[in-house]
Amino acid sequence: MQTLSTIGELQAAADAARVAGKHIALVPTMGALHKGHISLIERARSMADVVVTSIFVNPAQFGPQEDFEKYPRDLVRDSAQAQAAGTDILFTPDVAVMYPRGFQTYIDNNRLATILEGLERPGHFRGVATVVTKLLNAAKPHIAVFGQKDAQQAALVRMLARDLNIDVEIVVAPIVREPDGLALSSRNVYLSPEQRKNAVALHRSLEKAAEMVRAGERSLDVLRDTMRAVIEGGNPTKIDYIAFVHPETFEPMSEVDPRGTLVVVTVRFGDTRLLDNEILRNT
Repeated sequence: MQTLSTIGELQAAADAARVAGKHIALVPTMGALHKGHISLIERARSMADVVVTSIFVNPAQFGPQEDFEKYPRDLVRDSAQAQAAGTDILFTPDVAVMYPRGFQTYIDNNRLATILEGLERPGHFRGVATVVTKLLNAAKPHIAVFGQKDAQQAALVRMLARDLNIDVEIVVAPIVREPDGLALSSRNVYLSPEQRKNAVALHRSLEKAAEMVRAGERSLDVLRDTMRAVIEGGNPTKIDYIAFVHPETFEPMSEVDPRGTLVVVTVRFGDTRLLDNEILRNT
């Protein structure tokens, strides 16, 4: 595995791979790798000749009161895991490489950046869109792999590639969960033992909603009230939102579409915000 840290180095490696006729897959991460990230790297490995994994804790997507400084970082551990999963090129730029002195150009999405996570975290998706575009321009991949857990981010990246005519296939891989159903997240390490036990209420609420839709329930109010009751059984600090949207456009739904309705939920346990989601179908 090569470890590169500058844009020029990565672009040169990408150019060489493309000249050799090789397909490149990019897996963008912020490090603190877990089994969810590993599944993305393995998915990329199955689809491409060269796998580029980036590790960059992006300050542009953190708000003033968020956890940029305490976000978990362990490059030695992450490097070993990335290599074992099949990474060919590990890209580890520092902030000055990604945002050099005088940097002023950001990318925004007028609608997705202002709803749900965008409303809760102003500026977050501007930072995501900007860093993803920079990584795509640096790695020049044929494929970029993202996780379904961050469903709104995945939708934003799809729109970004489409709207800006970026020649890349966006692949969204399924959520990876702990045996008890909790979605894997780098932020899970912040949970106390009691919070960790209670946090499974998120997945239980999604399972209950899916079961109800399969049984014929179509009312969003009924589903939302049921989910809220299940989550509140886990003693959360706050439920930020439970929203029902179109799986690709994130347009709000007025009732369940049995062919596919995405329910996204964000809950706080202490200072830790956990995200989860499920596509509800009638089968």
